[in-house]
Amino acid sequence: MKGAARTHLSVALFVLAVALAGCRDSQSVLSAQGPEAERVAMLSWVLFLGGAAIMIAVMLLLATAMYGSPRWRTWLSRELVVVGGGIVFPAVTLTALLAYGLLATRAGGAAADDDEALRISVIGEQWWWRVIYTQPDGSRFESANEVRIPTGRRAELALTTADVIHSFWVPNLAGKLDMIPGRTNVLTLKADRPGVSRGQCAEYCGGAHALMAFNVVALPPDAFASWLAGEAAPATPPEGSLEEEGQLLFLSSGCGGCHAIRGTEARGTIGPDLTHLGSRRSLAAGTLRNDADAIADWIVRNQHIKPDNRMPPFGIFSGPQLAALSQYLASLK
Repeated sequence: MKGAARTHLSVALFVLAVALAGCRDSQSVLSAQGPEAERVAMLSWVLFLGGAAIMIAVMLLLATAMYGSPRWRTWLSRELVVVGGGIVFPAVTLTALLAYGLLATRAGGAAADDDEALRISVIGEQWWWRVIYTQPDGSRFESANEVRIPTGRRAELALTTADVIHSFWVPNLAGKLDMIPGRTNVLTLKADRPGVSRGQCAEYCGGAHALMAFNVVALPPDAFASWLAGEAAPATPPEGSLEEEGQLLFLSSGCGGCHAIRGTEARGTIGPDLTHLGSRRSLAAGTLRNDADAIADWIVRNQHIKPDNRMPPFGIFSGPQLAALSQYLASLK
């Protein structure tokens, strides 16, 4: 018995450790940072507490059925109790929860027109995110794998897909919304305070699905306006000889056939826009930290890091060439 007890305790501690490992504010439904997420969090608490109450009631009835007095056991075996507890109660409870969920999340309600809302298009691709900003004058520019929004202002995200079904989910700010071929769905985000929220594709979309993350960065309005102006500008020219060599390697090695760097001859549209790659918080859709070493690792070993992605590994560069190329890309801020 002692060995069995230790085994059960070990399993319980393991399950508890796994559960606690998921308690991170950066990707938690219960750490709401905006009005949309607050409604989802409230609904979650209602479901958690209601489910816990029902489980306790069921356990008490089970204990009564097993160990209670004959009178209570006879009462529990009556057909009226079985039909009421097994059919009527679940039907009424689930219907009430459905109605409450629809009202709490305002499902099906038309979004209010807001001329001041920030318009962003997000296109899911295997296995990264193309992010397109539309400015008030109608001009557009691209980024990738990161969405930046101002605090206190609505951002309307037009969600589409370039291939299979994806799903955009950033728990701190809103519920998930699917990205379906041939359809555009609109998700509204609004952040109450500055911060970084981690998001993830929530619909299996192929082998590297688990490596398709992104960040939503909420900035104060002034900081966002400054960032937006800088992000819309072309890339700054390389400043040192190492960066100049890296730019020449980038342009002469065919990288510009897939990637764009605004302000240069690289105008590819197959892969992510790299104009301001060095200013992003992560590399390869949240897979790697973003620095020169990680960029070099990605260039050479990307198929090992994210199998089946559409970028071939480039083993053609010598060590000094790889260092120059990665340093140039890291300098694009």
